[in-house]
Amino acid sequence: MDNLSLVIASGNEGKIREFKKLLVDFPFDLLIQPVGLEIEETGNTFRENARIKALAVSQKTGHLALADDSGLSVEALGGAPGIYSSRYASSDKERIEKLLAELKPFPNRKAKFECALCIASGEKVLIEVSGFCEGQITFFPKGGNGFGYDPIFEVSELGKTFAEMDNVKKKHFGHRGHAFKLLKPELKKLLNFIRK
Repeated sequence: MDNLSLVIASGNEGKIREFKKLLVDFPFDLLIQPVGLEIEETGNTFRENARIKALAVSQKTGHLALADDSGLSVEALGGAPGIYSSRYASSDKERIEKLLAELKPFPNRKAKFECALCIASGEKVLIEVSGFCEGQITFFPKGGNGFGYDPIFEVSELGKTFAEMDNVKKKHFGHRGHAFKLLKPELKKLLNFIRK
């Protein structure tokens, strides 16, 4: 049976690479969203933004679309940067510097990463799940792997930042990995239904 096309609703290369690894066992031809497609993220939660992106990309391409919206919420900053994680500053380096500067006066460094995943077909949402990872913000960046806030987010149960982990560990402990564990059985059900 032919593979199904699945469009990853993102222009973020780090994210696309992670999804390709996570979806390696599924019979999908993975496509990336059309170049230049700008989607306004008007939701108030990660879940709403993932839904907006998946629906927009599916309607534009005519294929199934997988979108995620994820980010970092820091307790002492009232949940910031939250849904604005990728728009907090103009580069990963600047985002990290800004976050560390804003957190300086606070002893509480608790934070969590959240990842909301949505699969849509046309105007229908087919699957929605969310995964979380608890941790704290380090005082300075550590590790050379990953992207985004990975060098300053230390996973509570490991005492290591995402940037200090290899992909296998990050997949196991990370918010995207947790969300994907929830997505996997739903995706299998969906494929079985589509192929009946």
